[in-house]
Amino acid sequence: MSDDYQRRSYGAIPVGTGEKPGIVVVDFQLGFTDPQYPLGGAPLVSRAVENTETLLKVARAAGVPVAVCNTAYLNEREMPYWKITAVRETFLHSHPSTKLDPRIYDPAYDLQVTKKGPSIFFETGVANYFTKERVDTVIVTGCTTSGCVRASVVDAASHNFRTIVVTDCVGDRALGPHQANLFDMGQKYADLLSRDEV
Repeated sequence: MSDDYQRRSYGAIPVGTGEKPGIVVVDFQLGFTDPQYPLGGAPLVSRAVENTETLLKVARAAGVPVAVCNTAYLNEREMPYWKITAVRETFLHSHPSTKLDPRIYDPAYDLQVTKKGPSIFFETGVANYFTKERVDTVIVTGCTTSGCVRASVVDAASHNFRTIVVTDCVGDRALGPHQANLFDMGQKYADLLSRDEV
């Protein structure tokens, strides 16, 4: 498959880095990171949280802007047409699963937003915040790779940010969707780097 992509010139031009990075942390809320909840505790997500925690310590020490988000709703009427029962039943402001994982959230430093759709950029003000901070390169972490991470990557590219996906700082429920979506994003919208490379 990758030979056909290469023949058709996909992935031929790297995005590269600009002058100032910003980091987005997508949906590392307890509903995804704590195994007591229906969507929580997937091994790839657990690995991603641990790696992101390390990355963020370095980033904050260097003054890099960080935007974190959770997904939460007042009630089911406010939700989009999610096809996931656990989202409809637990991703409510009143439910503890919507709280951000404390390993990745510094309330004294981070911009925190609650999103309603898949992308951290959709109607949240994160793009405006990064513009004000003169960010030109968005580093993407979070979950899930095939869902809200991918939507955030597409939106970052649509906002004309150079976009980097940190391959071991994003996670999904299964390896197949994780790898397939990383491959596809890397062919079209973003560069793929490991935590240590970033």
